[in-house]
Amino acid sequence: MHHRAPLAAAGLAAVSVLLAGCFASGAGDPAGSAGTRIELAMMQPPRSGLSPFSDDAFKLSRWSAAETLVTLDDNGDARPGLATEWRRTSGTAWELTIRPGVKFHDGSTLTAAVAANTLTRAMKAVPKPRILDGVALTASVAGERLVVATETPDPLLPQRLSSPQLSILAESAYAADGKVNPVGTGSGPFRLVRVGGTTSATLDRYDGYWGEKAKAAGIDVSFVPDGTARAAAIRSGEAHIAEAVPVSQAALLDAKTISEVPMPRTNTLYLNTKSGPFADPAVRAAAREAIDRGQLISGVYENRADSAKGLLGPALPWTVQARQELTGRVPAGRPDGATITLATFTDRAELPEVASIIQQQLQDAGFTVNQVVREYAHIEQDMLAGEFDAFILSRATVLDSGDPVAYLKSDFTCAGSFNIAQLCDAGVDQAVRKAEAAEAGEQRRAAILEAEAAVLRTDAAIPMLHERVIQGDATSVVGSVKDPRERALVTAATHVK
Repeated sequence: MHHRAPLAAAGLAAVSVLLAGCFASGAGDPAGSAGTRIELAMMQPPRSGLSPFSDDAFKLSRWSAAETLVTLDDNGDARPGLATEWRRTSGTAWELTIRPGVKFHDGSTLTAAVAANTLTRAMKAVPKPRILDGVALTASVAGERLVVATETPDPLLPQRLSSPQLSILAESAYAADGKVNPVGTGSGPFRLVRVGGTTSATLDRYDGYWGEKAKAAGIDVSFVPDGTARAAAIRSGEAHIAEAVPVSQAALLDAKTISEVPMPRTNTLYLNTKSGPFADPAVRAAAREAIDRGQLISGVYENRADSAKGLLGPALPWTVQARQELTGRVPAGRPDGATITLATFTDRAELPEVASIIQQQLQDAGFTVNQVVREYAHIEQDMLAGEFDAFILSRATVLDSGDPVAYLKSDFTCAGSFNIAQLCDAGVDQAVRKAEAAEAGEQRRAAILEAEAAVLRTDAAIPMLHERVIQGDATSVVGSVKDPRERALVTAATHVK
């Protein structure tokens, strides 16, 4: 086990000093072998003590410490995980076969009862895992199989079970008071052995793993909120892998050490369809025609983003392959000097700059534009209440199930909980309901694209660009995963040559 001082956030002047004590083994050591430990610099520290019922679950997944019953392929289709197969036994019930021979890191064995225990505790957790919002789920055992039932039909249940927030842990992980301890209780190829608060974590190879044994001896994690410091760790050779390298730092790194991964995140201009100038569809169309995406991509994102042709982007390859040319759009009208309020927030550093460029583009098209920029916590309430004519948001379009229907429903239906555009359109609601009810696979994907087209025809939201995440890898790293969903990073195959 490695005990070391964490790589802390720092200004440029202190970066080199900090790096010296951050990682126990030199990432640039030419004598490294397949048994070398992987030094990993991550952006966000744990927020909930690495509870799998929180967003911290994605860290356990990216470290290959915890596993789920189901996994997803590139198209978002369900594939075997800790469950080898499943079948729908009724409109509301599914039966899953549990993979034999799986040992948890505490030595206990995976059974249907153990899996049912995790799902039952997830349903009772406070707060409940986001993947279970609005879902009433029960888990039981029939013979040696796991039975999962929902109150209403859920065609997406297998995909739901792929969420890292439903990672299956040994029964020893769960305390009577509801707390969950993932240390030594997962089932992946790496065993979590130590958590250093919000600064570090240590994982060792688990030789009892049911699948391919890990090629690396372990993972030493440092939580490094400062993007400049994460990039510096790759540049100096102190880290093997660094996640989320800022665009501004990417140009400073050797091109061989960075990779860009399309994210299911779209920078979108939401227009208030209920009140103000944008209640007129022709005026919304005028705003649509005013947007120059290329200027945003080159000027703000340094060409490290993709121009948006729809709400859903290249992180979901099937959307690019199957999307049809959009017809039936309202022609653009004349703004005639209409005064609008354009808002965004400061928490994502690039958004104020995007807002300034959009403000100029709209003014050039004939609008009079006032701009409001605040911290997100101080603007969200007004944003959701429709206080602004236009709002710029970097929005995740695929949530925990790997399916975009939840995003379309929350953002664009009459009863949507995140309906910034105040949109209430019967055609959109009908299309989203159809997508929500469709079976997983080609049928559902086709319905999703129909719903996307219905939203785009309203011009309630103007997708501008799809973001990418930039990952740093030392040239000695083999097999790190570039995952748009940010569920995988270090796997059993990842190692240092």
